[in-house]
Amino acid sequence: MEALIPVINKLQDVFNTVGADIIQLPQIAVVGTQSSGKSSVLESLVGRDLLPRGTGIVTRRPLILQLVHVDSDDRRKTSEENDPGTWTNYKGVDGEEWGKFLHTKNKIYTDFDEIRQEIEQETERISGNNKGISDEPIHLKIFSPHVVNLTLVDLPGITKVPVGDQPKDIEIQIRELILKHISNPNCIILAVTAANTDMATSEALKVAREVDPDGRRTLAVVTKLDLMDAGTDAMDVLMGRVIPVKLGLIGVVNRSQLDINNKKSVADAIRDEHAFLQKKYPSLANRNGTKYLARTLNRLLMHHIRDCLPELKTRINVLAAQYQSLLSSYGEPVEDKSATLLQLITKFAAEYCNTIEGTAKYIETAELCGGARICYIFHETFGRTLESVDPLGGLTTIDVLTAIRNATGPRPALFVPEVSFELLVKRQVKRLEEPSLRCVELVHEEMQRIIQHCSNYSTQELLRFPKLHDAIVEVVTSLLRKRLPVTNEMVHNLVAIELAYINTKHPDFADACGVMNNNIEEQRRNRMRELPSAVPRDKGAGGGLQGEQDSSSGSWRGKLKKGEDGAMADEQNGRPPQAPFPASPLKGHAVNLLDVPVPVARKLSAREQRDCEVIERLIKSYFLIVRKNIQDSVPKAVMHFLVNHVKDSLQSELVGQLYKAGLLDDLLTESEDMAQRRSEAADMLKALQKASQVIAEIRETHLW
Repeated sequence: MEALIPVINKLQDVFNTVGADIIQLPQIAVVGTQSSGKSSVLESLVGRDLLPRGTGIVTRRPLILQLVHVDSDDRRKTSEENDPGTWTNYKGVDGEEWGKFLHTKNKIYTDFDEIRQEIEQETERISGNNKGISDEPIHLKIFSPHVVNLTLVDLPGITKVPVGDQPKDIEIQIRELILKHISNPNCIILAVTAANTDMATSEALKVAREVDPDGRRTLAVVTKLDLMDAGTDAMDVLMGRVIPVKLGLIGVVNRSQLDINNKKSVADAIRDEHAFLQKKYPSLANRNGTKYLARTLNRLLMHHIRDCLPELKTRINVLAAQYQSLLSSYGEPVEDKSATLLQLITKFAAEYCNTIEGTAKYIETAELCGGARICYIFHETFGRTLESVDPLGGLTTIDVLTAIRNATGPRPALFVPEVSFELLVKRQVKRLEEPSLRCVELVHEEMQRIIQHCSNYSTQELLRFPKLHDAIVEVVTSLLRKRLPVTNEMVHNLVAIELAYINTKHPDFADACGVMNNNIEEQRRNRMRELPSAVPRDKGAGGGLQGEQDSSSGSWRGKLKKGEDGAMADEQNGRPPQAPFPASPLKGHAVNLLDVPVPVARKLSAREQRDCEVIERLIKSYFLIVRKNIQDSVPKAVMHFLVNHVKDSLQSELVGQLYKAGLLDDLLTESEDMAQRRSEAADMLKALQKASQVIAEIRETHLW
C-alpha cells in the first residue's frame, strides 16, 4: 500500500502538465493561524529549511508540496525508466536531496536556500509585494531519502486584522481560500494550534469543523509544547480530553526564532524534541513528535487514497468521455479544404431537410421545431384562426338592408336581389386573406429558425469556421427571402380566385338553400294558419305555377321565391307591407327631397327581417364553403412554393454560391481561439487517458 502515494503524485504530475485542477486528488492541507507554527511543522517533515520566514503573513499563495522518498540509487535512473512526459525525471542529479518547481520546468535545485528564494520571488510575481494573497498555487516537489511520501498544501495563515497594504477584507479572502481547499472531500485537514493558546478558541479546528463536522478527515497538531506557562502542561489536550479529534492529536516542538537565527538544523531540532518529550511526557513520547506525525500522515493518506480511488477512477473515465466528445466537435485540422467545404455544405443541407422531415439526429425536446412546428402552424394556429373568423363579422343588419336596397335601384323589389348577396359575400371572403398571409409569414420565420437550430445542435463543425457559418446563413436567408413574395402572391391569388366567381351551383351551397327554403315554407304555412277563416288560404300561394317554374329552375332565387310569395299574399289580402320610412312627413314639417336617407334605429318590417335573414344565411353558408377551401389550399401552396422548393434547391444553391476556389481559404478560416481550444482539449484528454492507465496499473499490481 506504500506505493499508493507515489501513484497519486504521478496523477498530480499528469494534471499539472495541463494546468488543470478538475480532479480533486487526495492531499493534506495545513491550516492554522499566523505564527502557529505551520511552516515549522512542514520543515520538520521535509527535514530542511526551505520556506520563507518573517513577521506577519508570509505564506500568501498555496504551496503544494510533494515529498518523494528516493533511495540513493534512484538518482541514477535513466529517462526510459521514468515518464518523460512529467516533471518527475531526475536523471543525473548530483546530491542526496533536491527540489523542482513546476513553473521552472526542468530546473533542479540542490540548494534549499535557492528554493526559499524562488518561493518568495514567485509569490511576489503573482501576489505583489503588498501582503496581498492569490489562490494560484506554487507546485514544489522535494526528493529525499529522509522523507516519507506525502502531498501537503501549505495555506496562508488565518488572520483577523489587515496590516500594511492588505485589503480590508483580507480575513474573508484567506478564509475563502482555505475553504476552497479543505472543502475537497478527498483532502485530509491538518489543523495546527499552538499549545500556549486555548484549544477551545482554535480557529483551525473551527474552520475544519465547518467542512468536516464529523471529524472523519481532521488531524490536530499541537505545536510549541515547550513554550507553555510554568506549572502547566498539555497532557489533557494530547489525551483528547479538551477537544476530542477522531484522527487524533499529535504534539510537536518547533525551533525557536533564535534556533533558526543560529542555523540550528532540523535534525538537531528533532533530537531535542525527542529528548523533551521523553522528559516532559514520557508516557506519550512514542505517540507524539515530528517523526510520529510523518508516519501518521503517511498512513492516513494511504488509507484515504485507497478509499478515494474507486470514485476517482469513475470521475476520470467520465471526464475522458466528455473531452473526447468535445475534441470531436472541434474537428481535425483541415487538410483538403475543397473536400471539407463540400462536406460541410452537404451536411448542413441534409440536416436542414432532416429537421423539416423530423428525421434529424438531434431532436429538440423543449419545444416544437422544424416540420413539427410547421404542422402546428397549419393545423392549430392557422386552422383555429380561420375557425374564429365570424362569417357575419363586421356585417350589421343595416348593412345587409342597405345592400339590398342599393341593388334594386329606383324600382321596388319583388324578390331579394342576387347582386346584394354577391356583394356582401365577397366582402366577407376577403377577410380570409389576412390570416392566410400571416400563415405564410409564420412558416417563413420557422424556416429561419431552423438555420440556427442546425448551427447549434446538428452541425457544430460550423462553429469552427465563423465566416462559413455566416455565409451559409446569408445564402439560406436570401433563398427564403426570394420565395416569400412568390408564396404570398400565390396565397393572394387563392383568395382572389374565390372572389372571382361566386359559385351558387356548388353542391354544398345548393343543399343549404334547399334546407333554408323548407324552413321558409314552414314559416309561411304557420302564418297562413293564423289568418281569419273568411280569407281563402290558397290565395296565400300567389301565382303558384310561376312559383313552381322558378323553383324548379334550380337557382337559389327560385328556391327562395315561395317564401317571398307570402309577402305578396299579404298585399292581396288588403294588408300593405310596412314601409321602411314613414309614408308621409309629419304635418307642419317641410321635407327636403335632396337629402339622402340615413338609416336610423327602428323596428324592421316582417319582409325586411325575412330578406336580411335570407341573405345572412346564404352568406354564412357560402362563407363556410370558401373557408374550408382556403384552409385546405393555403398549407398546400405554402408547402409547394416555400418549404418544398427550399428543400429541393438548398444544396444546389449553397454549392453554387459558396463552392468556389477563390472562397476556400476565406470560408475555412478557423476562429482565433479554436486551434487553442482544440490543443487544450487534446492535452486534457491525453492527461485523462494517462491517469486512467495509472489507475489500471494499480489494479494490476494489487495495490487497490
